[in-house]
Amino acid sequence: MEKYQEHLENAIKNMRIADHIVYITYPVVRDKRLLLSSINKIYESLLSVINAILQYDYLWKRIKLYENAKDNFRVFLEKSGPRYGLTSQEITKIIEFISLVETHKKSPIEFLRREKIVIMTDNLQTKTIDIELIKSYLSLVKSLIAKARFLLK
Repeated sequence: MEKYQEHLENAIKNMRIADHIVYITYPVVRDKRLLLSSINKIYESLLSVINAILQYDYLWKRIKLYENAKDNFRVFLEKSGPRYGLTSQEITKIIEFISLVETHKKSPIEFLRREKIVIMTDNLQTKTIDIELIKSYLSLVKSLIAKARFLLK
């Protein structure tokens, strides 16, 4: 099995787990940790589908891959993304989501307020995450996986 197929299968698996958490488990349990878990699964799924696309393009010698993940992400945004039909809104949303997850990883404080997760940064700025925002990121990953599955056959 090729590397890109493994990454794509991993992306699908993580997307299904996040989907189950968001639409089935969270409405019943209402636990903040489930929202955070779903964000992490969406993030893993997004990274896996991006890696699958990059590996496929590298296999067909369309792009060059680098040791640095940020350089590879830049290659994805500039070359691979447009080839797979990503719109500028989708690319913006991907960048926004990755930034949100990185902020969450670095944040010293997070708490739950009225069904929303509030993340506080080092300079005391706040970002809020609610279930609707998570659903929008999940639908973004689903559409990216669908495009990748169609084009990576």
